[in-house]
Amino acid sequence: MTDSPNDSVNPSEPLPAPNDSVNPSEPLPAPTDVAPTVPAEAFSDLPQVPDSTHVAQVPIPTASVETAHVIDTPQTAGATWVYQSKVYQPESKPRSPILVAVVAALIAGFLAGAVGYQIAATVANNSDTYTNLTTAPGDTSPRPDGSIAGIAKNVLPVVVSIDVASSTGEGTGSGFVIKSNNLSSYILTNNHVAVGAGSSARITVHFQNQKSIGATIVGRDPSYDLAVLKIPVGNLPVATLGNSDDVVVGDTAIAVGSPLGLSGTVTSGIISALNRPVTAGSSGDSSFINAIQTDAAINPGNSGGPLVNSLGQVIGVNSAIATLGATGLGGESGSIGLGFAIPINEARRVATELMRTGSSTHPIIGITVDMRYSGAGAQVSEVTPDGPADNTDLKPGDVITAIDGEVVNDGTELIVKIRARNAGDKVVLTRKNDSDVTVILGSKPSE
Repeated sequence: MTDSPNDSVNPSEPLPAPNDSVNPSEPLPAPTDVAPTVPAEAFSDLPQVPDSTHVAQVPIPTASVETAHVIDTPQTAGATWVYQSKVYQPESKPRSPILVAVVAALIAGFLAGAVGYQIAATVANNSDTYTNLTTAPGDTSPRPDGSIAGIAKNVLPVVVSIDVASSTGEGTGSGFVIKSNNLSSYILTNNHVAVGAGSSARITVHFQNQKSIGATIVGRDPSYDLAVLKIPVGNLPVATLGNSDDVVVGDTAIAVGSPLGLSGTVTSGIISALNRPVTAGSSGDSSFINAIQTDAAINPGNSGGPLVNSLGQVIGVNSAIATLGATGLGGESGSIGLGFAIPINEARRVATELMRTGSSTHPIIGITVDMRYSGAGAQVSEVTPDGPADNTDLKPGDVITAIDGEVVNDGTELIVKIRARNAGDKVVLTRKNDSDVTVILGSKPSE
């Protein structure tokens, strides 16, 4: 079972023409992006094309090819000379045998010369084509500074593949090293990867050099879909964390991970959008993500892997994908170019708390939102006693339409925008009646 993005938006790190990877889409436990591969053998016995006047017209395909289809072409029959009787006509005047012989000799000489030239030319051409193949000198694949190949070379050593297994199931995800000392190292991944096979599952980390080691969970935060693992191996290369606040639409985005268990897979694209409100998980274990959207291919198994920028800095944690339904092999959907990553600034704060205390917190306003409200904005159903909003005039029934000037379309979007901030931040909430309320965010331990 590969780690598959969950819920409406499936968290997820393929490939070009993935075979399932590849969301292998029902296409793979996995990818729909994999176009069917036509085996080379299918073309090994194609008939030789005869003279152009005998070539059958091959219809142009109008749909994707699923199997190689050989079009029969007319074959040239065995060649034989056709004898034609010559009608005898007496010559009115005898011809000179000497002149005939000279003409015949000249014709024969010309033909022999032409044939010899043609044979020599053919041999020469064949020799040049088949026996004197040349190789272009120097580096035929130059890579400029900052190329994707160079970035991948630097990032791959810090990325790991994660297997989880228990008596109830198993799964695969990705992660990356964020801290290492002489004795141990810490790996950041998704919460749904760490507990994908149950809270008591065995967790194994696989490195790019094919070495493997067991891992334990240091702490996890379902509300942000993040978890930190610890392994008893020190002095490992560590990922460089960037600043997700500096990311803009159109920036280069590179996803690294293990889609469908294919470790060390690198895909690239751009940043498609920012601040996408994304929820994933079950009702009892939901994550609210103010996500970075990318078209870099992210498939089941990519979850927990890094999304990096053109400098090789981690700007997000790949977590989810939007899908059109389970149409791939194994009943799982693959990449359709809509992948979502947790901004690294949020992930950095949560991971730091998890490493220090084993738990983390998230900022709150101190209200309950009515998720059944169908109008524009987020409707307050309850104000938490002694909470941050309790000492303001915010009251049940109020509809919040903006936070710090950013439009709020529904309750989910309000939660996502609040969790993208930090406890202690001062925010201005705009209500439907255009009045503003200022609240200093509090904090609450993540469950």
